[in-house]
Amino acid sequence: MMRAVVEALPASKIREVANAGLQRGGDVLAFWFGESDEVTPEPVRRAAAESLARGETFYSHNLGLMPLREALSRYTAALHQEVSPERIAVTSSGVSALMIASQLLVGAGDEVVAVVPVWPNITAQPAILGGRVRRVSLQPHGGAWQMDLQRLLDAVTPQTRVLLLNAPNNPTGWTLTRDEQRAILAHCRRAGTWIVADEVYERLYFGDAPAAPSFLDIAAPDDRLIVTHSFSKSFLMTGWRLGWLVLPRGMTEAVGKLIEFNSSCAPVFVQHGGLAALAQADASVPALVRHLKDCRDRLLAGLQALPGLEVAVPPGGMYAFFRVEGETDSLALAKRLVAHHGLGLAPGAAFGSEGEGWLRWCFASRDPARLDQGLERLRAGLGL
Repeated sequence: MMRAVVEALPASKIREVANAGLQRGGDVLAFWFGESDEVTPEPVRRAAAESLARGETFYSHNLGLMPLREALSRYTAALHQEVSPERIAVTSSGVSALMIASQLLVGAGDEVVAVVPVWPNITAQPAILGGRVRRVSLQPHGGAWQMDLQRLLDAVTPQTRVLLLNAPNNPTGWTLTRDEQRAILAHCRRAGTWIVADEVYERLYFGDAPAAPSFLDIAAPDDRLIVTHSFSKSFLMTGWRLGWLVLPRGMTEAVGKLIEFNSSCAPVFVQHGGLAALAQADASVPALVRHLKDCRDRLLAGLQALPGLEVAVPPGGMYAFFRVEGETDSLALAKRLVAHHGLGLAPGAAFGSEGEGWLRWCFASRDPARLDQGLERLRAGLGL
């Protein structure tokens, strides 16, 4: 018999909608997954191909190629504080980074507090390991999701082993402020609680800064803080499965052991793709963010013009999160939209009960005209 917690894991509701779209066939506008429809830039693809042509198909160091760790150190220092390569571990995807962080910190019976709604993998991982996950929900106000800081601080006690935070947030776009981060870090220091900060969307930030506020801006090297990252979003590399961890001093060797037992190492040719992505990041990432902002503004203007919709402009991420007046079953609505109108959106229930009644629309589209087509299909699907 498999473990009960594994058997009880829910199947992906986003995949359920996507499967319904595939069954429909024809012209489906797919905005359900968290990825752009734009391919990885050519220099990145070329670097990986050249690595394969050189025959670099063997194991690397568990923690990743040192040139990549050094490049990630420089990349981090340009955005935040200096972080030595010895505090960085390369992983086979951002989700693997999150799982390794949970394996490092969470044991059976440990209390984990998570800010939700959130990508379901983040809360499932500690539960799989036997942790007890307590959910503290953001609250929508006029479509904008906000955090009750005091409620979160009250939830984190000396019995709390880990606090899980994803900001900018998938699916809501909610982003922590610097003052909130300072308060959370100070409180967790007093409580002895670890912070695992999923900051994979930090560069997809539409404020007056090259990145969203990060715990790395304010934390000391010995703080109980692990930050997870991914090449997927900011570098258009979702299928490459490449991520990294920023760790406190003295923990990298233990993480190397966990990487050995999870994946051994990230593929060398994929790591060379990551090196090429970092080499062009000063130009490619700001250009991507400008394009995403145009897509965001275009889609949100269209959504806000529709009667009966509640939505706010997200400060970060790549998603519009909205609800339709009178619609309380997000999975049924999403399946109806894709089956009858060819519009593929993610149901809010996929991100926990807190997101029920909402829909997530990924606006990372190479051709913004697709967003206009989607709006027309949404209008037809809602009878507007």
